[in-house]
Amino acid sequence: MPEHARTPVTIVGLGAMGAALASAYVAAGHPTTVWNRSPEKAAPLVAQGAVHFLDVRDAIAASPLTIACLTTYEATLAALEPAAAALAGRTLVTVNSGIPSGARAMADWATRHGARFLDGAIKNVPATVGAADTLHYYSGDRALFDEYEATLRVIGGDTVHLGTEPDLAALYESAVGGTLLPALLGFFQGAALVTARGLEAGTMVPYTQKWLAMISSMLPHYAAEIDRGDFGEPQSAVGIFHAGMPAETQVAAEAGLDTRWHEPMHALLERAVAEGRADQSIAALVEVLRAPARDAVV
Repeated sequence: MPEHARTPVTIVGLGAMGAALASAYVAAGHPTTVWNRSPEKAAPLVAQGAVHFLDVRDAIAASPLTIACLTTYEATLAALEPAAAALAGRTLVTVNSGIPSGARAMADWATRHGARFLDGAIKNVPATVGAADTLHYYSGDRALFDEYEATLRVIGGDTVHLGTEPDLAALYESAVGGTLLPALLGFFQGAALVTARGLEAGTMVPYTQKWLAMISSMLPHYAAEIDRGDFGEPQSAVGIFHAGMPAETQVAAEAGLDTRWHEPMHALLERAVAEGRADQSIAALVEVLRAPARDAVV
């Protein structure tokens, strides 16, 4: 058994994701300790071979590596504060949700208490924990990441170090995660549209998957336009999206759907056209999105 497979790990937080992380470590042969504010959640993991402590201080003291999987940085701090002294000389990895400023505050707190720190983000659902293509990314001390990379790879084969700034994982979590709800809302609107006709939502799945694959294939092109700041040779122009707004509104009205979530997107398109961007690439909307920040500085 390789050395990393014997690295003791403590998991703090046993929601769906935390429990999946702990289960993966038990299955991989790691001595695994678990803690949760509601101790009954530990029972299934104990049955698998994990060790459970009622006191979070004992749980952290049991392992050189603690992975905290709670909801937010605030929740993580609240859970770990009683065990701050136990973290000295140990490694703390956080994989909660939150914003970059929260990650920076978490890093400062860990450093003040003598802990080594990495922040992370898990870009998939609990059922995929441990799979070879499950994406996890981390930010912070590169040497620390290198030390524990093999151990972290147990819970996600596509494990990436983004950089030494401690808030990069939270930054990319926000940047990448921002596509989730709009994409799901688009699918749910489509489902509402076809089910209003008595059709099953499942009938649109293969076509939606192909459509999302097409969108995915365009992202490198749009990213290159944004990085160059050149939107003058569009594959899809702002004006095309703007011209489609009335049809979107009409089809929704005919089906009796609530599409008020479109209003801010339509407002962005209206602003872009008013700024003379109708013939520019749809990626030029990034400049419209940046405008409030620029205006605040002026």
